[in-house]
Amino acid sequence: MLRIRAIGSASLPVLCGVLSSIASDALAQATPQALPPVTIEAPQAARPKPVIRSSRPRSASAGRSARPITPSASASASVPTQNRAVTASAARDGLNQAPAGQTATTIDRSQFDNRPSFSVSDVLRDSPGISIKQGNGPRDFGISIRGSNARNGFGIRNLVIFEDGFPVTQPDGLSRSDLIDPHAYGAIDVVRGPSSALYGNYATGGALNFRTRPGGTIDGVEYGVDGGSYGYLNNYLAAGKKVGNFEGSLFASDTRGDGYIGNSWFNTQTVNFLGTLKATPDDRFTVKIINNDLSTRLPIRQSLNQYYTNPFQQGCATGVTAAAGCGTVTLNNNGFNPTAGTDKETAVQAGLGRNDRRTIVGGRWEHDFDNTTTWRNQFVFDDRNISQPTGTTSAIGDFPSYNYMSDLTKRGEILGLESTAFFGAFYNTLTASSDTRNVMPGANATLGRLSSNLHSETTNYGVRAREELKLTTSLTAVAGVGWETTVLKGTNTAYSYAGPTGVTTTTLTTADRQFQNTAPELALLYNLNNEWLFRGRVASGYGTPQVSNLFILPTGLSGNNTQLQTQKNLGYDLGFDWTPNNTLKLSATGFYEFFRNEIVSQATPITGISYTFNAPRSEHRGIELAADWKFYRGWRFMAAYTYLDEVYTEYVENITNGAVFGFNRAGNKIPGISPNELTARIGYDEVTGQLAGLGGFVEVQWKDSFYMDNANLLKAPGYELVNLNVHYKTDLVSDTFRSLNLFLEVRNVFDRTYVASANNIANTVTTAGLQNPASTLANTTGSISAGSPRTFVAGMKVAFK
Repeated sequence: MLRIRAIGSASLPVLCGVLSSIASDALAQATPQALPPVTIEAPQAARPKPVIRSSRPRSASAGRSARPITPSASASASVPTQNRAVTASAARDGLNQAPAGQTATTIDRSQFDNRPSFSVSDVLRDSPGISIKQGNGPRDFGISIRGSNARNGFGIRNLVIFEDGFPVTQPDGLSRSDLIDPHAYGAIDVVRGPSSALYGNYATGGALNFRTRPGGTIDGVEYGVDGGSYGYLNNYLAAGKKVGNFEGSLFASDTRGDGYIGNSWFNTQTVNFLGTLKATPDDRFTVKIINNDLSTRLPIRQSLNQYYTNPFQQGCATGVTAAAGCGTVTLNNNGFNPTAGTDKETAVQAGLGRNDRRTIVGGRWEHDFDNTTTWRNQFVFDDRNISQPTGTTSAIGDFPSYNYMSDLTKRGEILGLESTAFFGAFYNTLTASSDTRNVMPGANATLGRLSSNLHSETTNYGVRAREELKLTTSLTAVAGVGWETTVLKGTNTAYSYAGPTGVTTTTLTTADRQFQNTAPELALLYNLNNEWLFRGRVASGYGTPQVSNLFILPTGLSGNNTQLQTQKNLGYDLGFDWTPNNTLKLSATGFYEFFRNEIVSQATPITGISYTFNAPRSEHRGIELAADWKFYRGWRFMAAYTYLDEVYTEYVENITNGAVFGFNRAGNKIPGISPNELTARIGYDEVTGQLAGLGGFVEVQWKDSFYMDNANLLKAPGYELVNLNVHYKTDLVSDTFRSLNLFLEVRNVFDRTYVASANNIANTVTTAGLQNPASTLANTTGSISAGSPRTFVAGMKVAFK
């Protein structure tokens, strides 16, 4: 049952009280622009100190092998591994930010500090290769790298997410973005392409690493508030300090809103802490804590025709009085079967939504054997607790997981050539028992009888190794390999009820699968000169199914789907970075990836339930372009463009309607993949005079139309959005205040109605075996979520000394 935690008008005084109490504490973390937190080094007589030089921001691909590490958060993190002055610890941190040879972009805080960054979608669009679609909740988004997650119905899959180097992807491969408040971060690293050699299971698309702001940079307390259309309000604070050998930072936010779609109000709180203690010259201890509480109502995803009729689901109080286009669910009056009748209800009437909590606690110990060898041990406890009445059923469960990894990084020489070697081992596991219960009439997501219970175990363990060798002053070679065993065990008990009294019958389905996967990678980096960097890479990735995928049928009911296989991909990247001067940066990458047994999901007739299958062979190819051009004093142009062409090359889909009919999908586009996406921004900031700090920008977002079904009969429409921003930042002459930041942003200036998310839908056939046309598919529910209409958001941030 959903509850609202009322903080209301008391939130500001409470936050101010916390703010004042924190101001006296020693809270900090290491500077991400220079070195990640665990690499802060006190002066040592016998240890060379890293060379630190100022550098222009860069959001191109990683691997400037001839340049030293820079303090810019957008600089390539692969640099430390190619500089003799950099410690092994810094080289290890680089593997989570932008490994040498990998196509990568770092989004610096300066790119989103002057705007109301409500969710991860507001900042990640600045990287090429990234696609975003609305999930099930205010900050729940499906994040794709090269289309990796576009085929899934909820959450984030097919990429691995870290925060300050700590994994926030659970052992079953699921990540969710609810806990991400962009105000907390100093930089975000986007690593693109198959990456299982370094990151293991599920990294078929790549990885993300969110870096929280360093305590030394905060150096005090900051308080901010954003507010705007549809009741949106976000109170947040950041506090940080560096005192002696300890540095830490704390972020907290309270965010709420009414939502722009009927039944979409939300209330979420996030706390994020990072602290690093240098206990001895050779030992560093880091603690990471994240907690997010979410209470939100959820609308019902619509059919395409419903979206065209009533995109924001207004007038949807009850099923009886619902306006045209309102999404509805049919609930059994008795909570277990239709013998007592059914009731068609809207999301408002049924009380659909989510009540979730996510808690992550991690610890890391780093020990330097000498100035060339670092041993790192890391442990993470990650608990996901859910109550999700999203349709005719509610998912309820607790998913605690444990993740341990240990590795060695060695800087040195091999045959006189600069070398960075890495070897590590890991083990992670998740054991859970979750229920699916029927939702029945009665409002506030009243629960009926048990529909199914799933006891699941997911375990991954393996080793990985990597070598970076500087063959010449201009040429660097990278080789790596990862080996991993994954064990999936599950027992699914499905419940059915007969007659008015509900005579219970149970059906048991079990799975005990073991997968072994190996992922090699090779890369070459060639620095022609200080302007040109060329890179080539061939690498592989793999991702096993989730235990719950093994027990869902195309109908959405519980059953046997245990034949699912591991998806694997082999990818080729070829690209260059051109930086002719400190005002222009261009990056281009072409890629071609071959998939086997690609895991694809599609909506089922049961709202909120997705069916998963393997497509035997498919191909993904595309182009990624990034530009950052300061073409005149105060002016800046930035753009990120992605072209994707992803097709099935071998896949016969069987559809049942009395008899079974097969359809060859070879040559068809993979649904959910937009072929063209662009984010471009042009802005001006006054740098001198009385108006210094005043600026603004115009931003354009373009997403092309895409297919929603395997037969390529129905398309979700594309869109173009325009956003307008005005901001002002100034330093304050005061014994208490350091700076003031003000901004106003108008999003979707022309009030365009658009599709923010379209889950894949299943094709259907007539009894004669003919595929139903697009006009029929357009009535398939459970797919569409509309994007936000025009909104106004204003914000203020004050930094205290």
